[in-house]
Amino acid sequence: MKQWLKISFCLAACALAQPALAALNIFACTPEWGALAKELAGDKANIYTATNALQDPHHVEARPSLIARARGADLVVCTGADLEVGWLPLVLTQSGNPKIRAGQPGFFEASRFVPMLEVPASVDRSQGDVHPGGNPHIHLDPRNISKVAAALSERMAQLDAADAENYRARARDFIERWQQAIARWEKDGAPLKGMTVVGYHKNMSYLNSWLGIRELGSLEPKPGLPPTTAHMSELLARLARDPAKAVVRSAYNDPRAAEWLTANAKIPAVVLPFTVGGSDRAKDLFGLFDDTLARLLAVAK
Repeated sequence: MKQWLKISFCLAACALAQPALAALNIFACTPEWGALAKELAGDKANIYTATNALQDPHHVEARPSLIARARGADLVVCTGADLEVGWLPLVLTQSGNPKIRAGQPGFFEASRFVPMLEVPASVDRSQGDVHPGGNPHIHLDPRNISKVAAALSERMAQLDAADAENYRARARDFIERWQQAIARWEKDGAPLKGMTVVGYHKNMSYLNSWLGIRELGSLEPKPGLPPTTAHMSELLARLARDPAKAVVRSAYNDPRAAEWLTANAKIPAVVLPFTVGGSDRAKDLFGLFDDTLARLLAVAK
């Protein structure tokens, strides 16, 4: 009997010593949504991010490890607008998890809560990798992050009603800090208005629109198609007539085309983090925009 009491006491003590289990298991498709989920949920969620900043978010393999993670998820947080169309549907189907099917509360698409840019009137394959719902890279306008944060916190509150006020309080705190940061970024970024750049892929449109940057062209001849010799020569000739301040690419883009153009056009290259984890400074959402503006301002002078 005494031995049983000792065992019971040890089990109870161990249980008390364990940290509280997180209420939500969240599967984030990309680092920016994983970082936002962390801001809103804190230790109330286990957050798994399916990709990293050095991966092209268009081209992800539906690995068994992703399927296994999705199987135990309560909430999937992705961009939508067909950004993940090449891999996410397979992951969701193979997971066998009814909670995260499209249309269920456990399936959250950030693009549904923001105004979309570059929505095509029609789509055909001759246009390249064009998204019918518009440009999906919404996170590079920080004003969109605020909108997504408000909607995502409510979805978390819906799925975990016991901690609903925690998610809402954290959202209020985050959005207040975020709005203050936006005001600072817009003030600091004022010199970027009218700056001309060459991009790589049409993934900076929201950033450019927010800051007033003018993109003269892209290294890709059409969205999703790799740079060609003919297109690069044409782009170089165009820059001779209408110079750009810099060639801008994301951390995950192949650097070779950008290096060729910068060498021949005699303009600098700027590598932007694009998402959380894309540079040493971009450790969270605030660092992402701090570093992005700093890198652009360094070549705008």
